Amino acid sequence: MSYATYITKAIVCGSTNSHTADRSYLLFTERAGMLWATARSVRLEVSKQRFALQDFSYVRVSLVRGKSGWRIGSVESLGNPFLAAPDRQTRTFFQQLVRFLRRFLQGEEPVPTVFEDTWDLFAAQLTQSEQETLRDLYELRQLYHLGYISARPDFAPLLEESILSHRAATMPPTAQKAINSAHSVSHL
Repeated sequence: MSYATYITKAIVCGSTNSHTADRSYLLFTERAGMLWATARSVRLEVSKQRFALQDFSYVRVSLVRGKSGWRIGSVESLGNPFLAAPDRQTRTFFQQLVRFLRRFLQGEEPVPTVFEDTWDLFAAQLTQSEQETLRDLYELRQLYHLGYISARPDFAPLLEESILSHRAATMPPTAQKAINSAHSVSHL
């Protein structure tokens, strides 16, 4: 019996060790949403995948859905902004993005707008002031796309276009209130 292979972009959001040399990865994928996938013998020193599948990496990965879940086939590393970060504040920025994804995304359901915004932020070179602005804007946009916030006239323009086009935008006070309200009512 043959299995279908899915090739997709993904962001590594976490990992856990299993068995002697295997590791399971939490991947936020473009085509399947958030999922756990297993890579065999990836912890061995001779493994070619071990460096590509580090936490916070963004990769192109081939996945196979088997009887016991998702398996990772081949992996192409496209970068790791956490390891390339010049300072602690930038590393914290990427940790906060992944923490948000792990908190609000559950299950294998594609969310293309959330993935696109996340991918853009992982691939962009941002200054510290842009990181602060875009972190709050990122939460606002994703909570809107996931259905926790409704669009209001004062911040509706921030929900359109690419997230990187709003680098110099200022967040209205009602937007921060909406974010805080969504966090409290989500019970996550």
